[in-house]
Amino acid sequence: QGRMWAYTVGFTVLPHVGGFLGWFMNRKEIPVWYEKLKKPSWCPSRKIFPVAWTVLYTGMGYASYLIWNDLGGCSGKAVVPLGLYGAQLALNWAWSPFFFGAHNLKLALIDILCLDGLAIGTVCSWYRINKVAALLLVPYLGWLAMATCLTIRIWKDNPEQKPGKSE
Repeated sequence: QGRMWAYTVGFTVLPHVGGFLGWFMNRKEIPVWYEKLKKPSWCPSRKIFPVAWTVLYTGMGYASYLIWNDLGGCSGKAVVPLGLYGAQLALNWAWSPFFFGAHNLKLALIDILCLDGLAIGTVCSWYRINKVAALLLVPYLGWLAMATCLTIRIWKDNPEQKPGKSE
């Protein structure tokens, strides 16, 4: 019982790791490339994103701890609910390198659409195990809905340059 705090902290911090690495690797692309993209009027300010992701990743991470704890660790019962969570987290982390790193709006769009499905699946699988954990992901689903719409709009409004084509 004395080490449970370490598990709580570990699960809660884990989502931040990939989010931070994605930001760190692509941070120079934001002022150089992202700022030049055509974006809709409802696009959130750049200052909102780190605050939103800090809150969302913390809620997701703590919720994953609750599921892990309720299922007795990495048991056979945990394979699907934690597997869905891990898969959606991997796609979440992959979006930034696709979008900011590779400037591949189409691949970022495909990624976030798959992410949406896995995130919804995660919430549905978690609801039967721990309603609080599932509800902690609701703000994340709301943010993903906005991020998906934003990705679609940016993809539509910024036709990708073909390799070798001059600007």
